[in-house]
Amino acid sequence: MDRNLAFALLAGAVVGLGFYEFLVTDWFVALGTAAVYTGTAYLYLAFDGSLLGAQFQFEDRTDRVGHAVGVFGVSVSPLAFAQHYGGDGATVVFVTWFTGVIAFFLLASAASGRR
Repeated sequence: MDRNLAFALLAGAVVGLGFYEFLVTDWFVALGTAAVYTGTAYLYLAFDGSLLGAQFQFEDRTDRVGHAVGVFGVSVSPLAFAQHYGGDGATVVFVTWFTGVIAFFLLASAASGRR
């Protein structure tokens, strides 16, 4: 396994466990957030620079896995938030998750043109 992916999985697990232990009691929210931060951490570790591209295309299988995990987290997390909070206002959890989403897409955009 690629070292960057291993460190990204570790970072995502730490974020997910931290969310589950200190911020939410719903594993679905913690898992979605962990997936977003795993993808974000992988792209941060695997690619340098901040070039913005228009399209996400990765040649390497490991890169595609890191991107897929992040996209999974981005797509599942809103459902988890809607189920967990049921209409409550913005919280620290949501703001933290959304920051991870923005970072994921910026890094994915920059990384898509780097390899």
